[in-house]
Amino acid sequence: MSLSVKDLTVTYGSTVALDSVDLTIATGERFAIMGSSGSGKSSLLRAIAGIVPSTGSVIIDGVDVSQLPTHQRPIGLMFQDYALFPHMNVVDNVAYGLRMQGIGRAERLARARELLDLVGLADFESRDAGALSGGEQQRVALARTLAPEPSVVMFDEPLGSLDFALRESLLGQIRQIVGNLGTTSIYVTHDRGEAFAFSDRMAVLVDGAVARVGSPQEVWRNPETVTVARLIGHPNILPEGLGTGGPVSLPLEAVSHAEGGSHSGVVVDATFTDGRYLVTVSLDGSNDRLTFLTNDRLTIESSVDLAVDETQTIPLTL
Repeated sequence: MSLSVKDLTVTYGSTVALDSVDLTIATGERFAIMGSSGSGKSSLLRAIAGIVPSTGSVIIDGVDVSQLPTHQRPIGLMFQDYALFPHMNVVDNVAYGLRMQGIGRAERLARARELLDLVGLADFESRDAGALSGGEQQRVALARTLAPEPSVVMFDEPLGSLDFALRESLLGQIRQIVGNLGTTSIYVTHDRGEAFAFSDRMAVLVDGAVARVGSPQEVWRNPETVTVARLIGHPNILPEGLGTGGPVSLPLEAVSHAEGGSHSGVVVDATFTDGRYLVTVSLDGSNDRLTFLTNDRLTIESSVDLAVDETQTIPLTL
């Protein structure tokens, strides 16, 4: 099912958390909403779900659900804390939403077992939910969210409490599962890596407003503004460019260590990562710094020359 929001606004007292947001998400699309703390991303998700009061419209498959209470909106919502019932076993947790819909026990258990198999927990149905690991609880929560077959599934930073390796693995599983099911999904996160890895398209929120929308590739290659470029992790943002006016961004691969290069400076940081050195140089005669990858082991405070491929410059606005 498609989802769109029009002029969606959320206020808490005199504070505007979400300011007249317009978004359209296609049927079956995996959409990420990325922003820093306080950007309005969780308020947007909660407004779509009807958890917080809002003005504007929330339209699902052509039907305005803005006036419906949360439980009547065809939406599944998954939070970071999973909210499993510790006194129930795994299969009853997954079947809980179906029970609330009045579906008979045999049918709801069959559906719950189908979802447990989908998330790789077919042998876990009789286990106590409270005895599961964090990753297992996350998968049970995913199965429970999907069991009622919601039109839209929304994830509110669901992996934040897990370690990096487990987050990476489970994010791939979530993406694959919702993709295979063709479920329209929204993934809220402050982590650009998660947003890029999950989404077909994404929106970057800044101060309660949409600052950029596009595919991960489009957003990375052209963030448009300095603020978005910084949020998504561009390594080299130069307020005044390289003598040609600015602001601009330079990708890591546009900068290299080269004797006799057009720019020089002093190494201020060097970190070994993924088989290469990530080096930051403070440029002579300016406050600018450039970061790049190299196979060369450069020492802190050493003087170096750099070559810059300015054809890769990405123009930005403030």
